[in-house]
Amino acid sequence: MIEITEVPSPFCGIGTDDLIIQVEGDALKVKANGCAVNTPAFELPVTDTQPRVNGQPVSLETAVTRAAELLSNTRQPLFGGCATDVNGMRTLLSLADRTGGVVDNIAFNFARRNLLALQDTGWMNTTLAELKNRCDVLLIVGVDLEGFAPRFFERYLWNAESMHLSDTGSREIIYLGKAPSGSASTSPAGRPATVLPCADADLPDVAGVLSALVKGKVLQTQTVAGLAIADLQAIIDKFRAAKYGVICWGAAALAFDQAELTVQALCSVVKDINTQGARCSGFPLGGREGDQTANQVCGWTTGYPARVSFARGYPEYDPYLFETASMLNNNEADVLFWVQTFNTNQPPQTALPTIVLGRSGMTFAKEPDVFIPVGTPGIDHAGSAYRLDNVVAIRLKKLRDSGLPSTAQVLTAIEQLLQVSSC
Repeated sequence: MIEITEVPSPFCGIGTDDLIIQVEGDALKVKANGCAVNTPAFELPVTDTQPRVNGQPVSLETAVTRAAELLSNTRQPLFGGCATDVNGMRTLLSLADRTGGVVDNIAFNFARRNLLALQDTGWMNTTLAELKNRCDVLLIVGVDLEGFAPRFFERYLWNAESMHLSDTGSREIIYLGKAPSGSASTSPAGRPATVLPCADADLPDVAGVLSALVKGKVLQTQTVAGLAIADLQAIIDKFRAAKYGVICWGAAALAFDQAELTVQALCSVVKDINTQGARCSGFPLGGREGDQTANQVCGWTTGYPARVSFARGYPEYDPYLFETASMLNNNEADVLFWVQTFNTNQPPQTALPTIVLGRSGMTFAKEPDVFIPVGTPGIDHAGSAYRLDNVVAIRLKKLRDSGLPSTAQVLTAIEQLLQVSSC
């Protein structure tokens, strides 16, 4: 039994790097600084390490060979999930390039809400370090922030020291839409967050009103979505008086049509406040399940986020056409290649030949043609993963010897077989 300190997490998205993990054989126990997201993810047991072909245990070499055979006869494979580390995503893109495949990240439908706003009008966003050291007013729109990252407030709002604030406990926290699920947003002195509740479906109207108010427009109503216009005006006034205001949202929580317009309205508020002499930045949430890693690696490899096709011999981006569910429903792929190294959730069900590189313990309603259990980055092998603000690639540690190969190792072996067969 050993104990490893200063363990970084690939699961929470916020760069938590102070976990203490006890390792006994291939079993892990979070001894300190865990949370509702990290602890169960680290403590998930290893239940199987042997690959399967058509449900039958085989050697890794046999499974890799069978996967290469399936890909060698494909015309348009679909590489979905993309929940892996930097090296895993690099090799996945290389394999997709070689086979003329389509690559789609599991969380892209959420990220698309941000990307469409970014591509249309741009945005002004901040980082975790800036938020930790400068933010004095935080507006959280439509998301339970402590539910998303239970230690967010502890790590980045109620920190004991800050470069530009003498008292971090004086920060003002405002929830707009969802109320917090716990008390993490309450300051160390006992000051609770201000909560202005409304339904998710009303957030577009509320965001539109905020955008109008910051522009100085006169509204012919006293309320919107059950909220007083005076209370929304008070939010704008607080941001105008703030030294460094931040507006935070979670695209995954904006589960309504054309949510990108709400994101765009919030980004417009940020930009308008900056033109009025105050400092303000946006802060979109993400980074779970390797989604930021997938988009970052795909971005600096192809120039596009992780929804691209290599069918034409070069990267082609389409945020709608290359969606996994759409391609499966329209019979536009002939093999599904699914990569999920962070949890044991099943891939989408399909009649197509299916290859799965997944975390040990993954079970299936329908056994895939090939299942290869692979190691989890930050547990079974070292690696790198981007946190939610996209500016830092976290260096992940290897904690145990489970005998599981990395995603990059398996994908490289498959590509090498394809290379040999094409010669």
